[in-house]
Amino acid sequence: MAAAMVPPFRLTRTVVVAAVVLVLACLWFAVGLLHKTPTLLGWLPLLVAVPLAARASWRASGEGRSYWRYASAGIVLIGLGAGSNAYDYLTGAQQGQHISGVTAAVYVTGLAVFLLGLLRIPGARRSGIEWTRFGLDIATVLVTVLTFTWHLAYPRWESWLGGGFADSASVLIVLAAGVICIFAFVKVAFTGTGPIDRRALHLLALTGAIGAGGGAFAPLLADKPYLNTAHVLLPACCLCLSLAADRQIRATQVGRPLPRPPMRRLSHMPYAAVLATGALLLSSAVERSADQLAIAIGSVTVTLLVATRQLVALRDNSRLLDDLDARQRELVHQAGHDALTGLANRTVLTREITAALADDPADVSVALIDLDDFKAINDDLGHAVGDELLTAVAATIENELPAGGVAARLGGDEYALLLRGDAARTLGAIACRLRRPVRAGDHELVVEASIGLAPAREGDSADEMLRRADVAMYEAKGQGKGRQVTYATAMDQRTAEQSRLAADLRTALDTEQLTLLYQPIVTMPGGELFGVEALLRWRHPERGPIGPDLFIPAAERTGLIVPLGAWVLEEACRQAVTWRSEMGAAAPTTVTVNVSARQLREAGFADDVAAVLCRTGLPPEVLTVEVTETAVFDGGTALTELRAIAALGVKIALDDFGTGHSSLGLLRTCPADVLKVDKSFVDDVTAGGPQAVVVAALIGICEGLGLRAVAEGVETAEQAAELQRLGYRYAQGFHYGRPMPAAAVADYRPAAAGRRVAA
Repeated sequence: MAAAMVPPFRLTRTVVVAAVVLVLACLWFAVGLLHKTPTLLGWLPLLVAVPLAARASWRASGEGRSYWRYASAGIVLIGLGAGSNAYDYLTGAQQGQHISGVTAAVYVTGLAVFLLGLLRIPGARRSGIEWTRFGLDIATVLVTVLTFTWHLAYPRWESWLGGGFADSASVLIVLAAGVICIFAFVKVAFTGTGPIDRRALHLLALTGAIGAGGGAFAPLLADKPYLNTAHVLLPACCLCLSLAADRQIRATQVGRPLPRPPMRRLSHMPYAAVLATGALLLSSAVERSADQLAIAIGSVTVTLLVATRQLVALRDNSRLLDDLDARQRELVHQAGHDALTGLANRTVLTREITAALADDPADVSVALIDLDDFKAINDDLGHAVGDELLTAVAATIENELPAGGVAARLGGDEYALLLRGDAARTLGAIACRLRRPVRAGDHELVVEASIGLAPAREGDSADEMLRRADVAMYEAKGQGKGRQVTYATAMDQRTAEQSRLAADLRTALDTEQLTLLYQPIVTMPGGELFGVEALLRWRHPERGPIGPDLFIPAAERTGLIVPLGAWVLEEACRQAVTWRSEMGAAAPTTVTVNVSARQLREAGFADDVAAVLCRTGLPPEVLTVEVTETAVFDGGTALTELRAIAALGVKIALDDFGTGHSSLGLLRTCPADVLKVDKSFVDDVTAGGPQAVVVAALIGICEGLGLRAVAEGVETAEQAAELQRLGYRYAQGFHYGRPMPAAAVADYRPAAAGRRVAA
């Protein structure tokens, strides 16, 4: 997440007052250049400028930014030095641009405090070799500045020495210390800043440049002893320091940006110093003899050639190091991003969520997007197509992502989003865009996704938000494909309950807590036994009977439905073989076993069915596999496996027909033998209306397509009579018999069933 932009400056009260003080000081100094002015008035602006800058620097200090306390103390000491300088002049102790040893000591101490604070910034730490280079660079620049100062002062040496050599030397000492500070500020500002804002350091470098650089012109005012460069330079420094402190405060309020990679820059300042000194030497030698001029030209030329050779070598080394840095940055990027899609990975996303929560938790949401039936695409079209689809979906998500959002791939077909603002609107746009055909390989694929959304709450962590989004996403999957659900606390209770049920269900598989009951499927009108449907039941040792409406969703979510379904299939087939052995011709003609969509998505499921038939010895035509129409509506692996099962000779029944997608085209593509009419239509069949019309239409379709129609949920004699009148010949429901143990199937009699229902 990129940090918010910080405006270049703002007009605070401190900045405005400091600017006004500087303008007044400049105007008074300009007057002094033309006319002699009272010296005291030149020092008075410092009484306002220095406290303002010290206060601004102190306000900028904070955790990890203790440098600003050093800056505050440094400017106070420099202000005290200016006060000592003014006292010396007003009492007659010093004249013109000269300063006493005490004043020089206070000035230098203030500069040293500035420098000490700067060198304590974490980003400014260097190795021993780097410190050596740093010192040599400072020495080079220092010699150059002192040489130029000498060149400016020499023509005015007699007037400038009016206060004595010691006082003039004090000025040079202060100037030298200031130059060191300038160079230190510039070096730090362009290499590493640690917790100090980079632009603030640039302003601090300008502060030092104004103070020490302007001081080099002090000898030019030797004929105007009532003026002092500090009259203008110190207010200017105070204004720059106030701007720098304000910049730091605003950068802290907006939010600290992510660390920038260190910049490898060649230091051009020593080379500039060599060039400037060479130019000064040549200009001075022109006035000398031809011999001295020739020697000066030769010396400068050799120096420039050596410097150029070194600069070329350093640039070549810098390019090699830049190549290494680029590779390192690439490795860092790879460590934080998904190799296939280029999206961030979980580590980066967690970091970004944590930063967003610290910034403004009320505006933060996390969403989880899981593609529906992605496994079928991988199985049917291959992993190469699946990878292209994942990449296309990632690009779609990124294109719809608003500013401040972050998209990540957590693995497989699961994406996570960090969102700000109206998250529901963004997710709606993403879901809408995903429903358009997506190009993957040579295929145009339509994608649906289950989306879970978790808005931030007080005290949230990144892991907690991802967990809640995951809970909401599974809730969306449970409601059907292409749904979007926002997290609610009640979901946690359901999830925890399903997790407990899934754990207990695994134990139930191993400890014979599960049983099968069989509900009769009868012929009409007599109600004779035609077949049975195997129904799974669970008696928990502590909680008693647990309904399938509770434990089947838990098994679906955890994947336990696959081994659970395998157990039901094997147990029902073994029981069917037992009935055929014991009951002979009276045994159920068919045994129906429910198969979940999750089982059908398992490649090789048809082979598992064939293996069970082989182990148990059950003829394939006795087994009926019952599936819901939604399980095979989208085709893919499920339909492929279903066709393979039909090829074995096993019958296929479509359950709950009319309540799902209700596509008549499915009857043409799915190898169905049986159509089971849902109970919701049967309930009102005697009352007429739309339900009765659907029931009548379905029997006509079944007769035309050669399918066996079974009416489910028949509970009354009136319903049975009406269904018989409409043409139904097979039925199932409490009117004919409730689910019963395997041993009771042999005793089933239509008359007994009627008496039980009537009772």
